[in-house]
Amino acid sequence: MNSQKSYTIEEAKRALERYCVYQDRCHKEITSKLYDYRMIPETHDIIIVHLIEHDFLNEERFSKSFARGKFRIKKWGKQRIVRELKFRDISAYNIKTALKEIDETDYINTFNELAQKRFDAIKETNTQKKRKKLADYLLYRGWESNLVYAKINELIK
Repeated sequence: MNSQKSYTIEEAKRALERYCVYQDRCHKEITSKLYDYRMIPETHDIIIVHLIEHDFLNEERFSKSFARGKFRIKKWGKQRIVRELKFRDISAYNIKTALKEIDETDYINTFNELAQKRFDAIKETNTQKKRKKLADYLLYRGWESNLVYAKINELIK
């Protein structure tokens, strides 16, 4: 016997409203949930339209809060944020709008603090290895390569 609960359209709407209220979601997350709920594809559009019309689902709002949060909390650079938003099928327009949420001065200050903190934490004596470790760390977090290499040249002589 399958213990998976089956949902009516109304139950799925309510469950997904709660899911969206908890934190902003993107269409891809909602579609994934609809599959988890074993909803037939014909119901997906009905439910998604309902969520959009009642402002539970708003990709521009999702993109903005995603960009702000990942920058502020995880200290991700713009490239990582863009990559993650593209992975969630967010439109180019919404990605561009989301990046405007990040203040340029805060961006540079955060980058400099992060680079300095990591530089101080690397216990490598070999200069080349130290440069590589710092570059790998900052690039993985999505900071632009021109910023990364300029900072490395400034920190490691």
